[in-house]
Amino acid sequence: MRTLKTQIEINASSDKVWQTLTDFDAYGDWNPFVTSISGTLTPRAKLAVTLCQPESKPMSIAPTVTTVKDGQGFSWKGRLLIPGIFDGEHHFELTPLAEGKTRLTHYETFSGLLVPLFKKMLDTKTRRGFEAMNAALKERVEGS
Repeated sequence: MRTLKTQIEINASSDKVWQTLTDFDAYGDWNPFVTSISGTLTPRAKLAVTLCQPESKPMSIAPTVTTVKDGQGFSWKGRLLIPGIFDGEHHFELTPLAEGKTRLTHYETFSGLLVPLFKKMLDTKTRRGFEAMNAALKERVEGS
């Protein structure tokens, strides 16, 4: 098992960040990592997600929403082929801070037989993708 965790502080209320984070139709306008999402943000719903890690071709996944806490965060779980090969549970958590700011904690826990083979990619390309999304979200929310 391996967890990749990133955080960023955004100078906006958690409501404003939540609004942008859950506006899936607009992801193509601002998000360099998760370039599209379609589907309903409700537990057990299937999403269609396109990921674009730096220096890689886009990849389509069909994760299942695992949790939704309005205004606080959501997560989904995806897998490669069958359970136990390469699974990932992706999380977005919002924490209100003083002075109307918000901390985004963006992380994913990977498990399965192939995780050790992908360690370098997770630590480099995937981490850079998370960080690029975080920075773009901050810019989008603070600029609007």
